[in-house]
Amino acid sequence: MAHSNEVRGNYRHFASIPTRWKDVDVYGHVNNVEYYSYFDTLLSGYLVTEAGLEPERSPIIGVCAESTCRFHDSFGFPEAIEAAMRIGVMSTRAVTYEIGLFKEDHEHPAATGTFVEVFVDRETMTPVPIPEPFRKVLEPLLV
Repeated sequence: MAHSNEVRGNYRHFASIPTRWKDVDVYGHVNNVEYYSYFDTLLSGYLVTEAGLEPERSPIIGVCAESTCRFHDSFGFPEAIEAAMRIGVMSTRAVTYEIGLFKEDHEHPAATGTFVEVFVDRETMTPVPIPEPFRKVLEPLLV
């Protein structure tokens, strides 16, 4: 597969995510549906550790409105994915994360994608402004 024009230096935050035995399909590579789980793990982990999101209790939560993924190479098991993100767009109520999943020591990502997250009131599920603690840790990722 052709590699992406993206490079590591284009991203602002990195985290390591190990592949799991269950991620690999009969073809011997990580199945395409697992990539969306890696995206969610990357950005949710960031909000939990950096902004204090409490997934079970926070009154305001982020929900996925749209996601995309392009595959440039494949991952297997066992392998460490170097997941990277930046923010392409941040509005009053939503964030568009741009994500790259890298193989160790590779300059170009094996997969690239987007994840649009809308912040909502947990009870009513209506969009609300991004809470200040979230905005404060997200703004440095904005490109």
